[in-house]
Amino acid sequence: MDHTISHLPDPQYQPQFYNDVPLKRALAWVVDLIVVLALLIPVVLMTAFVGLFFLPVLFLCISFVYRVITLASGSATWGMRLMAIELRDARGRRLTPGLAFVHTLGYTISLSLPLVQLVSVIFMATSEHGQGLSDMSLGTVMINRRA
Repeated sequence: MDHTISHLPDPQYQPQFYNDVPLKRALAWVVDLIVVLALLIPVVLMTAFVGLFFLPVLFLCISFVYRVITLASGSATWGMRLMAIELRDARGRRLTPGLAFVHTLGYTISLSLPLVQLVSVIFMATSEHGQGLSDMSLGTVMINRRA
């Protein structure tokens, strides 16, 4: 990434924006998983347990919609908000609904391919901006929310 044209905080000069983000991102993922599972329970109950036969599809759909709505409305899922982190686009702005959709699509594809997800997690933990594969391709960055 060319820092001279980037509107994102520079990890060398403003490390406070990136401190502990990989750990917070992992914890946010756990919180989001719990939220999606909590949303899944009433759906299964409303279908008189028929939804159990379609549990993976229901989980995928609820997770996808949850992520798109929360990312589009505040550039962070509820787990990310709890961990005080948020996604920003390459210009440092909050995600648009379209970018939230594409980011969620990339996340979902990565999650469905274990090797790709492993590579993405390694990049999140080791790259300068802590970006996963979806982030790298879209120019998005997870940063600590400003106080």
